[in-house]
Amino acid sequence: MEEDDDSFTNIPLADDSGHITDIRCSRTDKIFSTMMNSDMDAIEAENQVELEEKTRLINQVLELQHTLEDLSARVDAVKEENLKLKSENQVLGQYIENLMSASSVFQTTDTKSKRK
Repeated sequence: MEEDDDSFTNIPLADDSGHITDIRCSRTDKIFSTMMNSDMDAIEAENQVELEEKTRLINQVLELQHTLEDLSARVDAVKEENLKLKSENQVLGQYIENLMSASSVFQTTDTKSKRK
């Protein structure tokens, strides 16, 4: 690259035929180009932050879904156990009633026949 003065720079470029031509770029063009590059870098950085945030949120949602699935499975297991225990309680209650009715200790007394 060859500079003629402080405000312009010669930039050699090859055209389609392979000939090299010089294009003069002003400092304004360089500043504009630098600003565009920094803007693009800022946009890329912002996009990266957004992508990381989306990824974090997706992972958090997936984790919460797994937790919900685990809790639902636990609730189903507890319901099943509860039904089993209710059934066992009914059987035990019936057994106790049968024992009580068979035992003379728990027989009902007729108060009228004792008074005679």
